[in-house]
Amino acid sequence: MTARRRTKIVATLGPATSSQEQIEAMILAGLDVARLNFSHGSAADHRERVRLVRELSARHDRHVAIMGDLQGPKIRIARFVDGNVTLRAGDPFTLSICHPIDAGTATIVGIEYPPLVRDCAPGDELLLDDGRVILRVESVDEIAVHTVVMVGGPLSNNKGINRRGGGISAPSLTEKDHQDIRLAAELELDYVAVSFPRSGADIEQARQLVRAAGSPAWIIAKIERAEAVANDAALDDLIRVSDGVMVARGDLGVEIGDARLAGIQKRIIQHARTLNKLVITATQMMESMISSPIPTRAEVSDVANAVLDYTDAVMLSAESASGQYPVEAVQAMARICLGAEQEPTSLKSHHRLGETFTRCDETIALASMYAANHFPGIKAIISLTESGHTPLIMSRIRSGVPIYCYTPHVATQRRAALFRGVYTVSFDAAGLPPAEVSNAAIDILRQQGLLQPGDWIILTKGDRYSNSGGTNGLKILRVD
Repeated sequence: MTARRRTKIVATLGPATSSQEQIEAMILAGLDVARLNFSHGSAADHRERVRLVRELSARHDRHVAIMGDLQGPKIRIARFVDGNVTLRAGDPFTLSICHPIDAGTATIVGIEYPPLVRDCAPGDELLLDDGRVILRVESVDEIAVHTVVMVGGPLSNNKGINRRGGGISAPSLTEKDHQDIRLAAELELDYVAVSFPRSGADIEQARQLVRAAGSPAWIIAKIERAEAVANDAALDDLIRVSDGVMVARGDLGVEIGDARLAGIQKRIIQHARTLNKLVITATQMMESMISSPIPTRAEVSDVANAVLDYTDAVMLSAESASGQYPVEAVQAMARICLGAEQEPTSLKSHHRLGETFTRCDETIALASMYAANHFPGIKAIISLTESGHTPLIMSRIRSGVPIYCYTPHVATQRRAALFRGVYTVSFDAAGLPPAEVSNAAIDILRQQGLLQPGDWIILTKGDRYSNSGGTNGLKILRVD
């Protein structure tokens, strides 16, 4: 039987992937979660992409989740007279809150974030265009930040600004984000990603707005500010109040420096797994595939290392949104994930062996994984679930045993598309006599050729099928 890919694939939809043909090809290539980048595109664009994803995934009997990614307070310079300039090392360059927004030159440009003059001090380093241009702050007055160019190069309109070490005081949610949250609720998105959160309070605010808009979407915290990874307490504060996190390596790498990025990525993945949260690894994973049909060896290693660290998902950004080879990028990512998952380290877990548990469903979930990893006859785990929380906890433990999320709820079916090693089955246990539930659940996998007579399975469920968080039972059953 062909191995099933456990690591999930998130791909951003954009101008290159808006047609029915391209979206269908990506779904067939292995797309698990479609990302809408609210920094680009109109509401009408997003509505049409959601319609296509829902229609085409249903046609192919696939559960594909959709994530809306909020723009957040991206701090940007304004625009230049000629659209771009070239800055040279040693030259002075001023960022002004009073300069006309369309009149930038090689010596001065407007800024779209006036509080920058309060956030900066002499000696600070400002990084423009994802760190391609570096400025050192020489002085600050009420209307401008005066700098000298340390690393020069071309600079064009509306490029982002980061401060080395973080410390930009902009609130996490803008008025545009409020509008996009209402759009996410209208489109019944499964996940909402929050950009540039500083603390758990920012995620709590986002959750309140999402719920007020009438959406049950799970909240993903994008880890991209230096403050978020300043220490374990700050990181865990963000992880605990979210449903999952994204290692957003673009802005994070600019703020903390590239040298620390790989270590921080591993720490974020490990902390998310320990705290029973999802984790997505993102940004420039297959960047060369924007213009090349094959990835570089370094990109292959990057994706594989994230898989070996047990990320839930790996993500494509510009590669699928605007690149020339979006379908090939999904295919390559799927191939790399499968290859990395063959390593024995991805099947062995020593996680939580010395820990105590805090919830009944957590105890059942982790007991299931211990049994699955130590009883070679176990070929599948079936979790009858309302919210998907039990299979989520199960998927925090390394294992080669597939986890099947059995649920009647469409929202849970799509949500579980992001869980590592979890596969969704539409199943309504409440509609069956209690004595027939186990056999009916097993029969579905037998009919798909996933179980054979003599195999063993683990089945978990609650006494009541309508209660979220009520999983309290575990059975080990033999397939007859």
